[in-house]
Amino acid sequence: MPETDRLGHLGTESPESALPGRRLSELAEQATRCVTDCCGASSMVSQGGTERPAAVTHPDLAGLVSVQLRSGDGPIPAALERGEPVDSADLLAEKRWPGYRAMALDAGVRSSVTIPFRRAGLTVTLSLYSFRPGALEGASHGAARALGDHAATCLVRDRSYRAALTELDQLGAALRSRPVIDQACGMVMHALGCDADRAFAVLRRISQGTNRKLSDVAAGVVDKRGHGLERELLAPTE
Repeated sequence: MPETDRLGHLGTESPESALPGRRLSELAEQATRCVTDCCGASSMVSQGGTERPAAVTHPDLAGLVSVQLRSGDGPIPAALERGEPVDSADLLAEKRWPGYRAMALDAGVRSSVTIPFRRAGLTVTLSLYSFRPGALEGASHGAARALGDHAATCLVRDRSYRAALTELDQLGAALRSRPVIDQACGMVMHALGCDADRAFAVLRRISQGTNRKLSDVAAGVVDKRGHGLERELLAPTE
């Protein structure tokens, strides 16, 4: 499959592909097919928090990722810190990362390279593995880099899309609750002989004092026509 076709497949929109795990799986799978002598790949996204979604092309590689995250030592942490590719041409002769090195050799992995991709506070790492020493020289360029760049851009776009949906949901909830809040304000204005600002302040004070949503307080006032809330309504506002 041509490289451009692979990139197009990685960017295909679907509910599943919008999830970070799906993006990462596609990246790892496509990179494995693109790079000569690559026996498997792992990918991970870090956004500054403790949660770091990851994907691997083979179960044995999951241990290689987890041992690095637990110890904070290995090519993935090094690539995250430096912001540049970190490779080991021959793990048999490698002096760094003893925990990672031992687990990799036990799985038959002789060489690896981890490539970071930074976008808007988000970092994607793509790690490639080979059974042969020196087999991944130059793998941090070409198809693997193009795929990683594209995946990182897609993940940033997905994050922005999810944030926009959340904002729209919150706005929709606010718009739906506005009529009942206005109705409750009218009842408070009538009961206290006050203006709209004072009525809203009364409802907000009750909301904060009872740890309930403003819309729930307003709905209660409307349902009960203000009855049973005389003490709260008449309490002085700040």
